[in-house]
Amino acid sequence: MKLSRTECEILQLLQRDGRMSNVEIANRVGLSESPCLRRIKALESAGVIDHYSANLNQRLIGLQVTSFVLVSLEKHDESKRITFLKEVEEQEYIIECHATTGSYDYLMKVVATSMDHFSDLCMNKILKFAGVMNIESQFSLKVIKASSALPVKSA
Repeated sequence: MKLSRTECEILQLLQRDGRMSNVEIANRVGLSESPCLRRIKALESAGVIDHYSANLNQRLIGLQVTSFVLVSLEKHDESKRITFLKEVEEQEYIIECHATTGSYDYLMKVVATSMDHFSDLCMNKILKFAGVMNIESQFSLKVIKASSALPVKSA
């Protein structure tokens, strides 16, 4: 989808502050309120704006551990893969899962309240998911950069 300069500016503003009012967005991008709202609604309808959410402070809500878990599946059996993906979707502490290239099949971002909790998630959940042959974990020691904002450029 080709985006105009104004649409890009709107998207950048909303990524920084999803609660920004239409009036403030309109003022910042140089539009009147009605055309600005129409553009936002069109971006939502087109699926460019997928959803709105609040970013939470992970540590303040008790999630002290972040791990990146690499997963290898036993065989590329379609029914096991589908079951594995369903199990991943149902596990609330797996907050991201990506199919990858290379030695592993999937990379998951997992959060936990403690190392004991993480160990329980691995031993009693992830390793028991359909088709899982092996996992390898890497722990985050410190967040250097964390952003969900995507770079937006006009056509």
